[in-house]
Amino acid sequence: MGEMKSMQMGVIGALFLSVASSVSIVICNKALMTNLGFPFATTLTSWHLMVTYCTLHVAYKLNFFENKPIDVRTVVLFGLLNGISIGLLNLSLGFNSIGFYQMTKLAIIPFTVLLETLFFNKKFSQKIKFSLFLLLVGVGIASITDLQLNFVGSVLSLLAIATTCVGQILTNTIQKRLNVTSTQLLYQSAPFQAAILFVSGPFVDKYLTRLNVFSFHYSPIVAGFITLSCLIAVSVNFSTFLVIGKTSPVTYQVLGHLKTCLVLAFGYTLLHDPFTPRNIAGILIAVLGMLLYSYFCSVASKSKQASSESTFLGKDRDTTPLLGQEKENHHEAKKLDKHSPV
Repeated sequence: MGEMKSMQMGVIGALFLSVASSVSIVICNKALMTNLGFPFATTLTSWHLMVTYCTLHVAYKLNFFENKPIDVRTVVLFGLLNGISIGLLNLSLGFNSIGFYQMTKLAIIPFTVLLETLFFNKKFSQKIKFSLFLLLVGVGIASITDLQLNFVGSVLSLLAIATTCVGQILTNTIQKRLNVTSTQLLYQSAPFQAAILFVSGPFVDKYLTRLNVFSFHYSPIVAGFITLSCLIAVSVNFSTFLVIGKTSPVTYQVLGHLKTCLVLAFGYTLLHDPFTPRNIAGILIAVLGMLLYSYFCSVASKSKQASSESTFLGKDRDTTPLLGQEKENHHEAKKLDKHSPV
């Protein structure tokens, strides 16, 4: 019982860390990109991952965690896949309207549910599906303003959805099947994620912004915000792997949409962004969907736990009766008495 409570506290802590760090980095990056004119999102992400790896390497050297070797091929492919998915999401934003980009992010949940159902035989109840539908409708109402379609943007969005879903499912699967922690997996995969974005980032950013990251004027305040963004990113990357490992890719996506709602709310209260009754209605519907999802998942988890406990007790009842065991022990004792020297 105590172990179960400790595990629940760990999940709550991971969720809180993820929400707090993600909202913080969005506010920081918005100030960096909008107010200070630093538009190089892909290159910035590569710096985030490099700082994350360096921080974890220092933590490893100080014995804060043990490194568990993982098959090199698995780590390389996993790291490259995650790096590519980040690049594709940024390209999707560049080639599509903001509304279509939000639709792309919303499509990740149903696509993840589909993949887990087809390839992992995972069952999602009708109640959970309904709560997810309610969540997606709410976030869609709150955040989608325009939908402009084009062929290249649509292809990039589909590729971004596929790579993101597969990457997040693998994040959960690798941790559970190879029995590695989120820290160990992030520590070994971060260099490969950083490498592919560090090489491709300047080209992607130049194509999207028509500006060169190396010729940008880095004033002290810009450098300060980049440093702050990289430090917050350590927490974001760590909590991402932690949440997916402790819960599921779908739960992580639900949490991501909670962050969207919080960012919209913070944008209105702190940055005085325009806010309409439609935004408020969408956020309320989304929050209702999240609460229902959380409740239905909790009920399903308790039901599964009760079922496993009853199965365990049933197995105990099938074992040899104590009286029968006592008779066997008595018989063995008699044998020993016969053969033992006087």
